[in-house]
Parts: sequence; structure tokens; C-alpha cells
Amino acid sequence: MAVPSSADAASTSVGATPDEVESALTDRYQTTVPQPVRRALGLRKRDRIRYAFRANGEVVLQRVSPDPVEEDPALAPFLALLERDIASHPERLQPIGADLVQRLQDLVGAIKVDLDEALPDDELA
Repeated sequence: MAVPSSADAASTSVGATPDEVESALTDRYQTTVPQPVRRALGLRKRDRIRYAFRANGEVVLQRVSPDPVEEDPALAPFLALLERDIASHPERLQPIGADLVQRLQDLVGAIKVDLDEALPDDELA
């Protein structure tokens, strides 16, 4: 990443995004997207980026909007069923007891979960 000169640093307010940044290519032509670029584009892990080529030779980096997620067709009817059942029979609702909470902790408490980790592909038998 380019380091601004002292004159540039003096004219830049704290927290402002620099006008230019640099990053290096690895032997495999890979690079890390610098933090100011990630922040400016709103990038998160596993997001996709697009390179747009301009006639003047410039290349513009853009965030690719994710494809709209299709809703599960069974989810809305199931939630509506639950809502009707709870409204019709509120006496059926029961609190989760401490024994069940402890049992669940015993079963899964030691499992580490990284919510940013990609899910493995389903393997077909």
C-alpha cells in the first residue's frame, strides 16, 4: 500500500480514505485488496469483485452485487402455521429449562464455529 508523503498526510483528515493505494502481486498474480478499498466498496469476505476496462486503459474495481437469494418455498407457510398455532394455543408454549440448556451445552459447547467460513460442497454418493 502506498504511504502518503508528510504533505499529503497533513492535508488528509483523520479517518479519510486516501486518493490512491497500492498492493503487490504474489508469484501467482494474487493480491490483497487494501483496507481503504474494501471499506470504500463495502467488501466482506467471500464477496465478488469485477474489473471494468475503460477505453483509456484504466481498470475500475467494482463490487458485484450478490444474486438475490431465493426464498425457501416451505418457510413462509411453516412460519404462518406456527403463528396460528401459538395464537390458538398459547398454553402450549413452555420455557426452555436449565436442564435442556445444560444438555445442549454438553453436546455442542466445545464445537468452534466460524460464521465466515465457506460451507463444504455437498458430496454425492
